[in-house]
Amino acid sequence: MKPIFSLILALCLVHLALTAATPQDEVTSNYNRSGSNHYAYPIPADMAPPALTAAPAGYEAFYMSHYGRHGSRWLTHERAYAAPVRQLERADSAGMLTLQGRRLLRTLREVRDDAWRRAGDLSDIGAVQHQGIANRMVDNFPTIFADGAHIDARSTIVIRCILSMQNETMTLRMRQPGMTFATDASVHDMHYMGYGYGEDTLATHLRKRMSRISDSIYAAGVHPERFLATIIADSAFAASQLDGRQLMRDVFDIAGSLQNHYQFDHLNLFYLFTNDEIFDLWRMKNIYWYVRSANAPANGGRMPFVARALLRDMMTKADEAIATGGRGASLRFGHETCLLPLACLLELDSVNLATTDLDNLHLSWQDYNIFPMGCNVQMVFYRPAGSTGGCSADDVLVKVLLNEHEATLPVATDGPYARWSELRDYYEQKLARPIDWDRRE
Repeated sequence: MKPIFSLILALCLVHLALTAATPQDEVTSNYNRSGSNHYAYPIPADMAPPALTAAPAGYEAFYMSHYGRHGSRWLTHERAYAAPVRQLERADSAGMLTLQGRRLLRTLREVRDDAWRRAGDLSDIGAVQHQGIANRMVDNFPTIFADGAHIDARSTIVIRCILSMQNETMTLRMRQPGMTFATDASVHDMHYMGYGYGEDTLATHLRKRMSRISDSIYAAGVHPERFLATIIADSAFAASQLDGRQLMRDVFDIAGSLQNHYQFDHLNLFYLFTNDEIFDLWRMKNIYWYVRSANAPANGGRMPFVARALLRDMMTKADEAIATGGRGASLRFGHETCLLPLACLLELDSVNLATTDLDNLHLSWQDYNIFPMGCNVQMVFYRPAGSTGGCSADDVLVKVLLNEHEATLPVATDGPYARWSELRDYYEQKLARPIDWDRRE
């Protein structure tokens, strides 16, 4: 019987491998994922929390150190809405729009008009996302968000982040009125809360060099001819009078952003693209984010270290909470340009992947799983139950949630739980690495 059982098991494994969803399946079965960093947080506000591993016997959660991206927003530049309208209006004035082109122009004008003076603003869905995250924090960790706990919340100076903080802290206050709160948004904290301040200004130049790499890949890999033929009546006009690649890119960006607004539920622009085009356009975005902000050999593995001051702040405040016996949370609200490097620096799951094979990057690394709108990292600390004062770091356990799912860590763990003293030492050694931002590969 054993050989027969082994054969059946092997066939089952082969079947599972052949039928497992690929990234292409994931993107084409849910076009919203192709929005990349515009992908709306995939856990609705009214959804039950993902299943979490119970705390080890004799331990209770007492502190959370958190960094979260703002919720869903409008596109960050008015040009993103206006530029494709201008291109299509030029074609319309020349009588070159097809019926589908005129329909597209009407839709883009509607979106552009609604977006007037709202570039970068938090959307209605963005507010609801943070209310849901706050509710699930309380549901998951009632011993942290308990009567008498103190919540220190800080935001970058960008209004969408401040409003995200407001929605989250307001919800926490409603759930547990017995907690105390301190909130702040100041340039004082921007050296670790937001990318591009202080010593990381040198990293900005490296990121620009990486953008040129991703732009060249996009130019070589995306072909707008079929897309243009559906909206422009004359191919010669399209080739000579329009920037076809940019128009395709702009329309695709708007298509992926509509999911972030209740008011655009009736609109869809993905019908303009084939499944292959949607997948290829997403792949280009995936490469863009990887080489600019992740542990890519193309950037020398340096970009995760833009989050080193953020990680130091998280470690310092955790040690203070452990030493004083405090109960509560340090909440930080910022951007995906910080959260992605932080997740790499923490080495959560496979986020810190290093590969030169950009053609196949999508098989191992998908941006929509890491930094959708509202994405967050929650470091949750546990101490022996009944502790009334400070304790040793050796007595403290920690697990990390990425977008509310338990993540793997780079040190020995029991399930998702690691000893804080070991994890902290690992990160201390990593942060001691000198970074030469000016070095050219």
